[in-house]
Order: sequence, then C-alpha cells, then structure tokens
Amino acid sequence: MATTIGMMDSAYFVGRNEIIAWINSTLQLSISKVEETAPGAVACQLMDVVHPGMVPMHKVNFDAKNEYEMIQNYKVLQDVFNKLKINKHVEVNKLTKGRPLDNLEFMQWMKRYCDSINRGAASNYNAMERRESSRGGKETNKKASAPSQANSKASGAAPKAHASHNTRRSDAHSTSAPQKNVKSSSNSGAQARDEQQITELKVFIDSLEKERDFYFSKLRDIEILLQTPEIDHLPIVGAIQKILYANDADPSVAAEAQAMVTQQNQPLAQTPTEEINQPLALSPIEELSEERSINLETQKRKSIDCLEAFDIGSGSRPRLSDISDVQQSPLINY
Repeated sequence: MATTIGMMDSAYFVGRNEIIAWINSTLQLSISKVEETAPGAVACQLMDVVHPGMVPMHKVNFDAKNEYEMIQNYKVLQDVFNKLKINKHVEVNKLTKGRPLDNLEFMQWMKRYCDSINRGAASNYNAMERRESSRGGKETNKKASAPSQANSKASGAAPKAHASHNTRRSDAHSTSAPQKNVKSSSNSGAQARDEQQITELKVFIDSLEKERDFYFSKLRDIEILLQTPEIDHLPIVGAIQKILYANDADPSVAAEAQAMVTQQNQPLAQTPTEEINQPLALSPIEELSEERSINLETQKRKSIDCLEAFDIGSGSRPRLSDISDVQQSPLINY
C-alpha cells in the first residue's frame, strides 16, 4: 500500500520535472515549480481525481497566499485521509514554508498513491469544471488556458521556423567547414612550434644546471684543500679564502687579496748602518775557487815535509830506481 512506502522506495526517486508534468496533465494546470503546490489545493484536487466526490471542492482555496489559508486546505485534505482511513501524516508546517525538497517528497508520495489506486488514469474527469466551484478556481483556469493557447500557436509555427533554421544552419555549416579546417591546421602548427621551443628550453636548462654543478664541485674541492692544517698558515690561503667567502661580487675583494699576497712577499727594509756593517757576500764561484787554492797549498806543504824527512835520514836524495825499496828501508822504522 502507498501509505506504508519507505524513503528508499522508487517513488522518491522520481524527478521534479516528471512530477510537474504529471500534475499539469492530470489537473490541466500550468505550474512550473514544485513549490507552487505548497498551498495544498493541488493535493486536494489530486485526491478528488482518484476518489471522485470525496473532496468538498467548494472548501478548497486555489488562491491561498497566507499561511492560515494554506492550513485550511490541509485540514480539508486531512479530513479526506481520515474518511478513507489513510494513515499518512501531513507535515503542514514544512509544506507551507514552500521549500522545494519538502513539497517534492509529498508530491512523490501523492503520485505513488494515485498510481496505486487507478494507475494515475483520470478518465472522464474534468479538472477545470471541478475547480469552478473552488475559491480562486476560475482565475486558475484562466491562467492554465492562456499558456495552452500560446503553446498551440507556437506548435503551429514551430515546424516552419525549425525548417528555416535547419536550412540556415546547414548553409552556415558548409561555409564554416573550410574555415574550421584552416584554423585547426594553424592551431596544430602553432602547437608544434610551441612544443619544440619548450623542448629546446628544457635542454638549455639542463646544460646550465650541469655546468653549475661542475663549477660548484670545483670550488668545494678548493675549499676543502684550503682547510688542510699544513697550509692553513700560508698568506696565499687567506687571500683565496677571502675571495671564496665574499658575500657579493665586489672588485675590491680581489684587490685586497692581491695586496695581501704582495705585502707578504716583500723583504724587510734595512737601515743604512746595517748595510755598512754587513760583509759583502761572495758569489758561489769565487768561494769555490778560494777553497780549492787553500787545499792545493796544504797538499804542497805536506809534500815538502815528506821530502825533508827523506833528506834527513839518508843524507842524499834517493834515486828513482830505489824508490821501490822505500817501503823496506829501516829508516821507516826509525
């Protein structure tokens, strides 16, 4: 039974457009929003469709705008439910607010109930005639009939307009086809050029990054070498470190480093007195020749002493033939 359907029933998955179309076709209305059913008059007449004669249509107000007028319509509906023993709680406070979701759910239930009674068929039911006795029913019928006449006129003119529109559309399509092809080809060519430029830029960036990493590694190696304790005290090391650790590219930093190296290599200035008292340094060649002369003189003196010793022992200079016997002479023992 429709009065016991749950929230997950297929009835609550019917779209609002379908609900609006069903209401308009059943009651011969022209509503465009589901919120227009908030006054309750539509629900009363839907019950009059499936249960003819059960709804006092003269008590229904189709022109209800205030809340108390809407509540009166829902009282009529609730009385019908009670007579038919339909166990359905109508949330009047929510429906009269005109919120789309609340009114959509209630109309979904109404459609499900009407379909369960006579499958929504409204045979031999004149909706406009039944509204004539209701308050505001005549005005509602006039509003409903005006759009129907306009729709009939529009439906007659629609085929001609549609045919002419299709003709213009085909002509425009035929003339714009070459232009689209030209635009597409130009766009593809521009896209290819852009992709080529992007590829070249990527290659250039990669080469720059490799060069940067190469020189950075070199500077890092130099920095590690300068931190060696054996050469840390050298002035050239301090000059290089000054250049390496400079915060900006200031040319004065390089000049200061050059000055540090130059100042360290200059000898200390001597006073005039020290220059006079300091002996003249001989060249290496002169010192070597003097040393050789001293050695030669010493060897000559040793030779003379030996000859004198021979003269004293023998009384005469020995002969060359007897030189071989010198080692056996008894004078040597003497």
